[in-house]
Amino acid sequence: MITISEPAQQHFKKLLANQPDGTQIRVFVINPGTPSAECGVSYCPADTVEDSDIEEKYTDFSVYIDEISAPFLDETVIDYVTDELGSQLTLKAPNSKMKKVADDAPLIERVNYVIQAQINPQLANHGGHVSLVELTDDNYVILQFGGGCNGCSMVDYTLKEGIEKQLMAEFSELAGVKDITEHQSGTHSFC
Repeated sequence: MITISEPAQQHFKKLLANQPDGTQIRVFVINPGTPSAECGVSYCPADTVEDSDIEEKYTDFSVYIDEISAPFLDETVIDYVTDELGSQLTLKAPNSKMKKVADDAPLIERVNYVIQAQINPQLANHGGHVSLVELTDDNYVILQFGGGCNGCSMVDYTLKEGIEKQLMAEFSELAGVKDITEHQSGTHSFC
């Protein structure tokens, strides 16, 4: 479920050495499955472990995950990165805002999952997001931009060179991607 890099494991080991005996690590999601989902890591004293918690054992410690957060932490990666600016713990949880869908799920669900888990986090770096409006009978993905993307001069490039290429590479059955956002007024019409 969770992959913790060797540097992150060593970091946790050092942190836990200064905690009371029996303290472990807890990984959790606040508001799982929603656009406002936030992931976190905290200490987990022995007296806070619930019977329903899932335990993942590592060499020097255990990670506990509550049963509500668990489905949203699938494919999570925790790393400890050191660069010229210093060191920091990173947590990437691509399924925190939406549960991963099965490979045989309907095309619209698989497309929406990629939009929410991969595309929107990239757009959020620029204050924007995109919503799936529909998947047409002829397999065009119809999107609506919002936030910082609405009215952005780069939206056509983002649509064709970013989103469309990514979705078409992932789903060969798609015919293309269209934007229904009228970027000057914020209303909708097909591009």
